[in-house]
Amino acid sequence: MIECSECHSKISANNNNSKAVARAYDRHRSDVSSKARVLNLLLVGGDCIFVGLQPILVYISKHNGNFDYSPISVNFLTETAKVFFAIFMLLIQARHKKVGEKSLLSFSTFVQAARNNVLLAVPAFLYAINNYLKFTMQLYFNPATVKMLSNLKVLVIAVLLKVIMKRRFSIIQWEALALLLIGISLNQLQSLPAGSTAMGLSVATGAYLYTLIFVTVPSFASVYNEYALKSQFETSIYLQNLFLYGYGAIFNFLAILVTALFKGPSSLDILHGHSKATMLLICNNAAQGILSSFFFKYADTILKKYSSTVATIFTGIASAVLFGHTLTMNFILGISIVFISMHQFFSPLSKVKDEPQNGSLETVDGQNNQRSKDSSFINMAAGANDDASHRVEHDEKAPLLPI
Repeated sequence: MIECSECHSKISANNNNSKAVARAYDRHRSDVSSKARVLNLLLVGGDCIFVGLQPILVYISKHNGNFDYSPISVNFLTETAKVFFAIFMLLIQARHKKVGEKSLLSFSTFVQAARNNVLLAVPAFLYAINNYLKFTMQLYFNPATVKMLSNLKVLVIAVLLKVIMKRRFSIIQWEALALLLIGISLNQLQSLPAGSTAMGLSVATGAYLYTLIFVTVPSFASVYNEYALKSQFETSIYLQNLFLYGYGAIFNFLAILVTALFKGPSSLDILHGHSKATMLLICNNAAQGILSSFFFKYADTILKKYSSTVATIFTGIASAVLFGHTLTMNFILGISIVFISMHQFFSPLSKVKDEPQNGSLETVDGQNNQRSKDSSFINMAAGANDDASHRVEHDEKAPLLPI
């Protein structure tokens, strides 16, 4: 047994970190205020727009099936735009700080925050790889198919959360994720052009290889990004974004330098081949990235990826209207199954039911050192929220994940 220094209640020392992480996720999802619901609704709505437009703008920016510009330059300009946005928001936030609060722009605050958020370099590096793959995937698939393929990340993320962070999912939720995979697979029953090659590989082989990387790399990035943001929950999100986007800009700039070594100094012209479509793409990607950071810090990775599936129908319809791509029966059936999966996953009936014997919290009376007579009721309550009897005043501000 260990004793809390603030409330002096005693807690079983068997409650390990992984269980605490799982409880934090479940508590965050169950204790949702009306303000949080509105925020989630706005996040999902904005995500549908920006994520849905992304593959369409990439498709428009192609010329004769290829890109006249360097995709790395687009990613670099996107990260640079997000850095300026973070600085702008920090300036606004600094002007409205309360009396007695330390300035977010002070050197000591910046250095301390940089040390505490150094983990953000990991997702920044993974996102730099993923952002390049978004362009490569467009060489093999149409926009609607790329959007559907990206939804495979939901299943990979769920497995990562289960294995790494001990996140708990009910049987109904696993069935919902299986339905999601089936729905996405239905849309992929389309043949690629026969005999085509790319980078020395057959199109089919190259497409499957890039799909594997396209699904796994951003999944690791999303899970790690959420961990990094929430582990330093007290740090301003705009300050965290400044570090995340700054690392991203550095990695993409290094990629530009490496490209220049192989293709010559001319590739250092980051504005070469850009058009109005690419400028819109940069703005859209920047907005999408900024919105994602709010998802990861204040909402949930699963919600973020599921919300992206809603954008699929927008992408498919816009792709059909603008480019004449056919909305096949496979696509319509796939979309239907995806929406059924979403409803099933977030249904109240799918909520995880904890077993009372797992990680139950025992509160010891300081005077007579005996258990309560209603121990069965306490165990049931503890199963729903292991921290119910161990509240401190700043609990609502505590990070959802361990530091």
